[in-house]
Amino acid sequence: MEENTKLATVEDTVEYHLFLIPDEPRDPEKHKEILQKYIERIMTHFAPLLVPYIWQNQPFNLRYKPGKGDVPAHIFGMTKFGDNIEDEWFIVYIVKQITKEFPELVARIEDNDGEFLLIEAADFLPKWLDPDNSANRVFFYHGELCIIPAPRKPGAVPWLPTTPPTVPQALNIISTHPEEILASESIRAAVNRRIRGYPEKIQASLHRAHCFLPAGIVAVLKQRPRLVAAGVQAFYLRDPIDLRACRVFKTFLPETRIMTSVTFTKCLYAQLVQQRFVPDRRSGYKMPPPSHPQYRAHELGMKLAHGFEILCSKFSPHFSDSKKSFMTPSPLWAGFLESLKKNDYFKGLIEGSAEYQTRLEMAKNYFQLSVNRSESSLAMSPGEEILTLLQTIPFDIEELKKEEANLPREDDDEWLDLSPDQLDQLLQEAAGKKDAEPVSKEEEKYDLSQVSESMKAFISKVSTHKGAELPREPSEAPITFDADSFLNYFDKILGPSSHESDSDDLDEEDFEYLDSDDDLDLKTQETEEGASVKGTLNNLKSYMAQMDQELAHTSIGKSFTTQKQMEPLSQTTSNNSDEEDSGAGGSIMTPVDVDLNLVSNILESYSSQAGLAGPASNLLQSMGVQLPDNTDHRPTRLWPPHHD
Repeated sequence: MEENTKLATVEDTVEYHLFLIPDEPRDPEKHKEILQKYIERIMTHFAPLLVPYIWQNQPFNLRYKPGKGDVPAHIFGMTKFGDNIEDEWFIVYIVKQITKEFPELVARIEDNDGEFLLIEAADFLPKWLDPDNSANRVFFYHGELCIIPAPRKPGAVPWLPTTPPTVPQALNIISTHPEEILASESIRAAVNRRIRGYPEKIQASLHRAHCFLPAGIVAVLKQRPRLVAAGVQAFYLRDPIDLRACRVFKTFLPETRIMTSVTFTKCLYAQLVQQRFVPDRRSGYKMPPPSHPQYRAHELGMKLAHGFEILCSKFSPHFSDSKKSFMTPSPLWAGFLESLKKNDYFKGLIEGSAEYQTRLEMAKNYFQLSVNRSESSLAMSPGEEILTLLQTIPFDIEELKKEEANLPREDDDEWLDLSPDQLDQLLQEAAGKKDAEPVSKEEEKYDLSQVSESMKAFISKVSTHKGAELPREPSEAPITFDADSFLNYFDKILGPSSHESDSDDLDEEDFEYLDSDDDLDLKTQETEEGASVKGTLNNLKSYMAQMDQELAHTSIGKSFTTQKQMEPLSQTTSNNSDEEDSGAGGSIMTPVDVDLNLVSNILESYSSQAGLAGPASNLLQSMGVQLPDNTDHRPTRLWPPHHD
């Protein structure tokens, strides 16, 4: 019947909090009233963007949240964005703009991963900032990203707490020191790059396609375009129990199908297209052959009809006994509608026209779901909403069929099949890299020394249990110098005796200590320990040299490229007089050319990837080294090595 059954998904959720500053003591009821006024103003101001937006799972919403513990009363919202990550970043844009339009509000936002804004800017964060100390430090204020720093030493900055601040402390710091807590330009640029293009980007994320749908679904989508998301999700996450309702359709009969235009998000469209599905023979949904010019429209309509039928099957057929009105009477509606008119939401449409009524219904639905949500005792499920619409809105199948001749043109879905070059470009844009300017082959000069230098820089980095650090660009590397740590480091390497290397630096008190028998004994002991360490190092070097001699004539030794230089044996007779003749023939083992071997092996590994992702390209690209495409199509021999 189908390729797969219900898919397991993680409920990806984003939460956003809006605080009012200055956070002065207020009467709780008065404070609640003020915050609710802000909710109304915010949702009205951003209604032109939010009303037509198609959410993957849940819409952007705000409600009053009473204070609890050290968190004061504030405006709170939570959205499950599911598989469409763009919903989350659109919310980031909205929250950022809220703090810009309402400068007395401070916002913080987080998701299942925690401070995901810091994750987005991970390459530019200061070293002290990590998940353990980032709580209540990241905020939006006046439309800019702010990070409350930590003092280098306790008490160094009086207004900075030594531990992660509480929310009241953070709000006080933001209101009194806004300039000092502004995030660095590189961090702000990383976040702004992710939300660049909004609000125009909303239209680019949509995809319009023709669908052969039952007339009931066409009528529902005319009133509630956002319900297409619920229909797609019901089909996409179906299970065998859900499909029982689709053996024989009871709500959306296949005989009533007509051609219509449906607006999806690209995420929803991809989910619907990419799943292969064959309907039950008893359902009545017969498909034309794949060569049919309207096969895709029939397939999309069939899948979407299954999703809507599943939604309706999950709601009791006796819903009309307890049917709830879409528009709960609210004193906020009149003011909300007036604000929409002032913000040119209706685009100059004549009141009472079909287009005006469509936008009005969308506004009512948006108001009920977002602005008036806290006053609604029960939330309506998608299935209940669909069935209620079918009972309350009149529609004529013949009139809908007449619209088939004037359907808008479909969007091209070539974006579903990206070429490797297009995919690389998208990945580079996501990583914040600018497109490289095309150069001619004559101008292409690749400095292979960059490969070896980058690898050396990578190897020289100190790694911890948190992972290895990649070398930064010179312009990005922070310059810090801690004199105490520097001296302690040399103390550990050279030993305490290094302090006695310059007797002119010793004062009289130092001389008195050195004259004591205890200190002389200590000095003798340190000298003996230093000699012991030096002897151990010499023995280790001798041992390693002997191993190199033994390996030089094995297949492993011959696999390395050596420097083309020979030295007379007499120069090293004193160092190797007790070693057996290794067959060097009057010469010592030539040293390995480390750089040449490194570059050769990296290039062989890169070539063996055949243009695909692999360890060599991933490591080099992370260090900013871009290798050219392999134009030599000869097979690459990695092992065993070839010897002339």
